Amino acid sequence: MRTLKRICVYCGSSAGARPVYAQAARELGRMLAELGIGVVYGGGRVGLMGILADAALEAGGEVIGVIPRSLQEKELGHGSVTELHVVETMHQRKEKMADLSDGFITLPGGIGTLEELFETFTWLQLGFHEKPVALLNVDGFYQGLTTFVRHLSEQQFLKPEHEACLIVEDSPHALLERMESFTPPDLGKWFLPSLGADVR
Repeated sequence: MRTLKRICVYCGSSAGARPVYAQAARELGRMLAELGIGVVYGGGRVGLMGILADAALEAGGEVIGVIPRSLQEKELGHGSVTELHVVETMHQRKEKMADLSDGFITLPGGIGTLEELFETFTWLQLGFHEKPVALLNVDGFYQGLTTFVRHLSEQQFLKPEHEACLIVEDSPHALLERMESFTPPDLGKWFLPSLGADVR
């Protein structure tokens, strides 16, 4: 039985420098639609966001956008999605997207995309949700980032068990399989092995 009914996808409002990024967004949108999984995203009609939404819609999928009013007033919102929620702030946008979703996938993108990824990853680390958080490492796009996350773990700023919670795959099919079987560790952020105490 499929546990992921809707997946939030974070991605760039630009299409990026290489065609492979648009190809990945198109493939992911189409795949999710064909599997009957709804897409929740930032509501834009441009860049990878628009490509993702259009592909899912063309394949008959549900697409829910969430966009701040300031961006909607600049006519950046997608006019053909299944639902478009207009909110007042970026914080409300992220909260709404998370509430509507059963998991999170990050495609290539810029600073805003990274901010969304790491906030969602932090919420998982702190136990604010237990939903899978995943990176689609399109043609090695996130290799430097995953290396740095490993560095955080090696320097003891991130538990290895929490590092392992970030699902990373090159293939959208492999990524989704791991997301479907994801079980979060019940460790707590502030467990101190040297003291033998949990100070959450």
